Amino acid sequence: MPSSVIRSFDYDAAARRLDIEFVTGRRYSYHDVPARIVAAMRAARSKGRFFNARIRDHFAFTRR
Repeated sequence: MPSSVIRSFDYDAAARRLDIEFVTGRRYSYHDVPARIVAAMRAARSKGRFFNARIRDHFAFTRR
């Protein structure tokens, strides 16, 4: 999953929580993210662009 912005991400389907680690080392958990959004992110050619358009500013988050 090469990305210039996102180092890695993981999804907990039971909790509907998307955990993202950015290349800066910062980690965030995004809450109440539907599985279909995560599936679309996995399929997206640009993970960073998808994140900016469909996740950032759309879901509540906590910094980990």
